[in-house]
Amino acid sequence: MNVRPLGDKILVKRAEAQTKTDSGIYLPESAKDKPKEGKVVALGSGILNKETGKYIPFSVKKGDRVIFTSYSGTEIKIDNEELLVLTEDDILGVIEKD
Repeated sequence: MNVRPLGDKILVKRAEAQTKTDSGIYLPESAKDKPKEGKVVALGSGILNKETGKYIPFSVKKGDRVIFTSYSGTEIKIDNEELLVLTEDDILGVIEKD
């Protein structure tokens, strides 16, 4: 895949949906919630500061695991892979590794 988001856009690969509950019950396809977390795949150039003419860097970087709101972004399919195009405002936080 060779996609580069433009401007303030971020490309995120959504995490896999949970197939089984914590108690061991398998979920049918209709009962699965779309995960609200994913991995940053690519970043645009950032937000352009009109006063200075320079781009403001993103708070996230490629490879970060992030959480986002349920109905944020635009879903696209590239090479049979489902991705989300988000802005940084759609991202609620970064999941840090312990």
